[in-house]
Amino acid sequence: MIIGSIVNGIVIDHIPAGRGMELYKLMKLNELKCEIALIENAKSEKLGKKDILKIGEMLPFDYSILGYVDSRITINFIENGKRVRKEHPSMPEILSDIIKCKNPRCITTTEQELPHKFRLSDRESLSYRCVYCESKAQSN
Repeated sequence: MIIGSIVNGIVIDHIPAGRGMELYKLMKLNELKCEIALIENAKSEKLGKKDILKIGEMLPFDYSILGYVDSRITINFIENGKRVRKEHPSMPEILSDIIKCKNPRCITTTEQELPHKFRLSDRESLSYRCVYCESKAQSN
C-alpha cells in the first residue's frame, strides 16, 4: 500500500489501533475538502499496532481533544514536506459536547440545548465529571 507524503498538513500518529475512525468523527474531518488518509492497524514498535491520520491541510482546531482519546498520540505539523513541530496533547480540562452525560436526572436530559460539559476531576485515573450533576463519565 502506498500513501503519498504530505507537503503541508498534519500527521496524527500513535493513535491506539481501532480508534482512528473515532478521531475522524470527533474532529469532523468529513467536512473538509482536502485529502485525508486513515491508516488502521499499522505496525508499531511501541504499541504493537496503531492508527494514523494524515490530513492534507493545517486545521484551526483544539488538538487537546486528542489527549482525551490517548495522551500518547503525537501531532506532527508538516510544512514544505518537512516536520516543523511535534506535539503531545495533554488531557483537556474541559470537554464540551464530546461525551454525553448518562445520568437520567441531569439537566442536560431535559434541557437538550445545553452543551454536555465535563471537567477533568482526576488526572491520575483520567476521569471526568459532568459540570451540572457531578456524574462520572464512562471511561473512554
